[in-house]
Amino acid sequence: MFNFLYNTFPGRIILRPLTSRKVSKVCGKFMDSKASKILIKPFVKRNKIDLDDFYSDDFRCFNDCFTRKIHEELRPVERDNDALIAPCDGLLSAYKIDMDMVMPAKQSWYTIKSLLGGSRHAVKFEDGICLVFRLCTDDYHRYIYFDSGSKSENVFIPGRLNTVRPVALKSIPVFTENCREYTIMETKNFGTVAQIEVGAMLVGRIKNHDQSGTFMRGQEKGMFMYGGSTIILLFEKDKIQLPKSVMQATWREKEIPVQMGQKIGEVFGR
Repeated sequence: MFNFLYNTFPGRIILRPLTSRKVSKVCGKFMDSKASKILIKPFVKRNKIDLDDFYSDDFRCFNDCFTRKIHEELRPVERDNDALIAPCDGLLSAYKIDMDMVMPAKQSWYTIKSLLGGSRHAVKFEDGICLVFRLCTDDYHRYIYFDSGSKSENVFIPGRLNTVRPVALKSIPVFTENCREYTIMETKNFGTVAQIEVGAMLVGRIKNHDQSGTFMRGQEKGMFMYGGSTIILLFEKDKIQLPKSVMQATWREKEIPVQMGQKIGEVFGR
């Protein structure tokens, strides 16, 4: 279906209304309604979800099921201050930021400035590292703070809602075209970091719990409503180091599965 929508002329005609925020809001309202409960059993069965892993299976609507809260022992958070942890479940890719540009192999390039909606903070991340966590529909859709620190207000950037699947990433600058929300964080161990939550097709809402203030490693930051989504972390130069296998996998166009709280790297020079 996505190949048809993104790679054919009639598909692209159909695609435009599907990626609008109006359609997403209508879909979101349905997913919040009692009528959407009919979708829960097929969703759980198709994705082989064990509801015993979660705190409740008493869902009043589909979005309650989609944002179900997992038992903490099933997503242990690495507490070592030198450890860089994944803020969410998903598929990880890692890129060097070269003169403000991120150039994924065989995908559309984008700049950090455009990703942050023209923010003056973009210059801080030149020659740094960009981590992309792509969440699929069957992933756990809550996310946490990967370190302790303080944060600015959340900034929402309106846009469209393309899918975040590779078929779209290869032809459209999805991360700079889609609706997204970012915050600038001053972290205890990794310097200044930008975290961006990117909406995707039929994602009704990005729900962050906090505005400006302090936070702790492992504290829940927010959740995505229905659909696949993406979290992007931007790091300054020489703040983190990753296993060579992560960058090598990215350039082979292979995404690495990770879980929320899992160690994926460490403080630079450690």
